[in-house]
Amino acid sequence: MPTYRYELQQESGDLLIGQIAAQSASGAANAIASRGGRIVRLVPLKIAETSLLKKFWAVMNTGNGPKKRDILDFTTQLAVMVRAGISLRVAIDGISKHVANDRLKEILTSIREDLEAGCTFSDAIAKYPKLFSPLYINMVRASELSGSFGHMLDRIAKIITRQIETKKLIVGASIYPGVIGSLATVVTIFLLTFVLPRFAGVFEGKEAILPWPTKFLMGLSAWMVVYWWTVPIAMVLIAALLVLVAKTERGRCFLDKLKLKFPIVKKMLRALYITRSLQTLGELVNAGVPMVNSLEVTGNIAGNRDYHALWSGVSDGVKEGRRINEVLDGTKLLPMPVVQMVAAGEESGKLGDVLEEISEYYDRVLRDAVKTFTSLLEPAMIIFMGVIVGFIAMAIILPIFKMSAVVSG
Repeated sequence: MPTYRYELQQESGDLLIGQIAAQSASGAANAIASRGGRIVRLVPLKIAETSLLKKFWAVMNTGNGPKKRDILDFTTQLAVMVRAGISLRVAIDGISKHVANDRLKEILTSIREDLEAGCTFSDAIAKYPKLFSPLYINMVRASELSGSFGHMLDRIAKIITRQIETKKLIVGASIYPGVIGSLATVVTIFLLTFVLPRFAGVFEGKEAILPWPTKFLMGLSAWMVVYWWTVPIAMVLIAALLVLVAKTERGRCFLDKLKLKFPIVKKMLRALYITRSLQTLGELVNAGVPMVNSLEVTGNIAGNRDYHALWSGVSDGVKEGRRINEVLDGTKLLPMPVVQMVAAGEESGKLGDVLEEISEYYDRVLRDAVKTFTSLLEPAMIIFMGVIVGFIAMAIILPIFKMSAVVSG
């Protein structure tokens, strides 16, 4: 008789873990359910042990884990199969057989086993928060209650598609300055370590007539030739320091506030946070998720601590019986027209639709801000690189002209 490992959440909230022998998974589920509570997980013991080994192997190979594009493909396929009348368990089993990513295949297999053990799909995917966001889980949970599962999967797929496109937009905007900055660094190092040392013999003994830019660069060049290895070490240390600072609570708060105040990127990032927040809240409200839960999820995925605090405060206000627009009134994180439209949505009872329209508008604002940022940054980076190269060229040419004038005089 097979042995099953189970996790049972009792009515008191405690999690009971144990083993039970039964002829089948359904028999084990019935026996456990008779004890009261909700079955969280039920798998054959051998599979459970194998899953532990697989999880360990997955941790050792995190670089090969599924990406957001894989989750989009899975969601799209699942939506089509569910609408076609195929049962959820059979659909997931069929998708898992054609998944190229081994880690995702293991996860889908585990989800299918959880479904066979009596778990809901939302509870099964909630065990993988790095793959399935709180927005994904809450929308699925709401659809399970309303019976609109296939339609909700389509909406989730559209949301993921927008998220991928937005990420591409932001990454694309940062590639150009990164390339130009790297090129400027390489050219500067090349000039300091290979070009300027060639002029050291020409300027030797004539230090008195050399202008200060030449003296400065010749000294920097001599230092770079000997201690060039300190530059990559310093860059690595600075990058490591920034990463460590960003992992601390105070460091993250400082960086999040800096993002909203830095002149070049603040408009673009504000549009990003507003779009992400309002789209999430609108989707959850339209899906039928309770308002307090919707606001909590919105705060968790806002992407900035100031906006997280904003939506957490709104959630607390709603718990106290206040309206959303009342809590938002006076905030500097959302433009006043947005607060007014939220108030209109609450009055009309169409808050979800209003929030989606606002998020679509700010999505266009975000795209325009990225284009503006890129168009301004391109000439700025070219000018910056030209100034560096021009300064080095001037430091070389000026003393040559000066020595020529001395000789001719």
